[in-house]
Amino acid sequence: MPINFHDEQNRQTYATRNADESWKALIENTVDVTNKRIADIGCGGGIYTKALIEMGASHVMGVDFSDEMLKGAANNCKGIPNVTFLRGDAYESNLHANDFDIVLERALIHHLNDLNACFTEAYRILKKDGTFLIQDRTPKDCLLSGDKNHIRGYFFEKFPQLIDKEISRRFGSEQVEQALESSGFRLAKTVALCETRRVYHDFEELNKDLSLRTGRAILHELTDVELRELISFIGDKLDDHQVPIIEKDSWTVWFAIKE
Repeated sequence: MPINFHDEQNRQTYATRNADESWKALIENTVDVTNKRIADIGCGGGIYTKALIEMGASHVMGVDFSDEMLKGAANNCKGIPNVTFLRGDAYESNLHANDFDIVLERALIHHLNDLNACFTEAYRILKKDGTFLIQDRTPKDCLLSGDKNHIRGYFFEKFPQLIDKEISRRFGSEQVEQALESSGFRLAKTVALCETRRVYHDFEELNKDLSLRTGRAILHELTDVELRELISFIGDKLDDHQVPIIEKDSWTVWFAIKE
């Protein structure tokens, strides 16, 4: 069954990591977040909400449709000033128009059916000349072969039936770019990003993370028995002597401007 973001047990699923330094470097080299008001739509566990404050944003508004995700995000950002969380979604954020310098939507659009409605809402809440930052995986990003860095590739090698499921929920780069243009944005830049997801000291750490399905919605398509089979399969693929295990994810990042 697909992940239930409203389930209390999944509250910390997307709140247990820190933003990777490669992500921070890309943002800092492309758009200035210093003293900017930023909306983090689909904020999940608040990982990037917190990172943006640490990078110098004056205020970050985290928006998510799940009360449980928002509780996890609030706990993750506890004690951090200038962070606010609000229940809303990508189509109706409940934020004021023309109010934000930057809108971030990371790992969000693959949960949506209507890119135009999502991007129109982002356009509404951005100030003129504001930056819209979308980060997600295209089908090409997802279906790279499995290896010691791209653990996700082993999911589809072991269970090929997941491929159609994964592709069906992903947008190609051309689709994203066309939706941006039709929503009034000017595409400024498209970037491929290889982001370190997590470093595991040994396979047991990876085993635990996979068992919890941490931050991996696609694993909720597997039964518990299938998940155990997958973990065993990955263990057989990895060399016990190749530690630490540095897991990386491939992403596409689009930067667009409201003119």
